[in-house]
Amino acid sequence: MNASSTPVKPTSTHVDLRQAINNLDALPAMPVIAQKLLALQMGTEESERTMLTLIEQDPQISAKIIGLANSAMIAATRKVSTVKDAAMLLGIVRVYSVSIGIAIMSLMNKVNPRWFSMQDLWLHSFGIAFAMTGIARFMPAQSRPKDDQIILAGLLHDIGFLALAFLDPQRSDKLHERLAMEPDRPALSIEKEMLELSHDELGAELARHWDLPDEIIAVLRYHHTPDEAGAAEGQPLARMVNITEKLLNSFGLNEYVDPAISDSEWEALGIDPARIEEIKTKVAEQAEHAMQFTNTFT
Repeated sequence: MNASSTPVKPTSTHVDLRQAINNLDALPAMPVIAQKLLALQMGTEESERTMLTLIEQDPQISAKIIGLANSAMIAATRKVSTVKDAAMLLGIVRVYSVSIGIAIMSLMNKVNPRWFSMQDLWLHSFGIAFAMTGIARFMPAQSRPKDDQIILAGLLHDIGFLALAFLDPQRSDKLHERLAMEPDRPALSIEKEMLELSHDELGAELARHWDLPDEIIAVLRYHHTPDEAGAAEGQPLARMVNITEKLLNSFGLNEYVDPAISDSEWEALGIDPARIEEIKTKVAEQAEHAMQFTNTFT
C-alpha cells in the first residue's frame, strides 16, 4: 500500500494476522518524509539544513515541533514561531527524533476506529517518550542511550496497535472495547485470547517491514518481556520502556501492565533503587508535560 492509499476496509470475517503481516500490500507504507529523515546522515551542517527544510515543508510536523518548543516542559522565555528557532531551543537531535515519530504516527489519520482513540495513543506515546528521558538522567552516563534513540523508541513502542487497526479494523475495535471493559487485567493476556499476534509482535513486524534499526525492532517486540534473550539487541531501551509503562500504567491507553518493579530491574539500568521516589516525581512531571503538549494539537 502506498502512502496515499486508503485504509483497509472492515470485513465480516477476521483477518488472519499471521498471513496478513507477510502481505506487504496490506501493511501501511512508511510516510515519505519519515523515509527521507531516516535516510539523512546526521552530524553535518548540510544534513541539519536538509532536515529543517523537510520539516518546514510539512505543516503537521512543523506545527507540532513549534508547539513542543512552546510547551511548559521547555519553559521558553519567548514565543517560538519558526522551525529554525524551535530547533535552536530543543536541539537538533530532539527535533530529528520527534519529527520521525510524528511522521510515522501521522498514519493514525488513515484509520477511523470506534474504540481505539488516536488521541489516547498520541498521549501515551509522548508520555512514555518524555518520561523515559527523565529516567535516563538517573542512569550512569556511560550506559545511557542517546536522546534520539530514547525518544524514537518511546514514540514508536506501541505502533503494533496501529498495525492492527490497518490489518483488521473490526478486531482492533473489539480489542480496545475489551481493554476498556477489563481495565485491571493485563493487556497482553487479553490480546493472546483474541489475536494470533499481540501488538508487540505486530509492531516489530511493521518496523521490520520499514527497515527500522534492529534495536528499535527489538524494543517494539520485547518492551513487555525485556528479560527474554531476544531483547538483548534493544537494551537498555526495552527495559526503559517496560519500567516507564509500569510507572505510567494505563496512561492514555487502556493498556494495563503489572506495576510491580523489582530492585533488580532498576539495577539493570544502573539506577539505585533508593532514588525511586525522585524518579516517580520526575516521571509524573514529564507525563503532565506530555498531556499539555498533546492537548495543543489533538
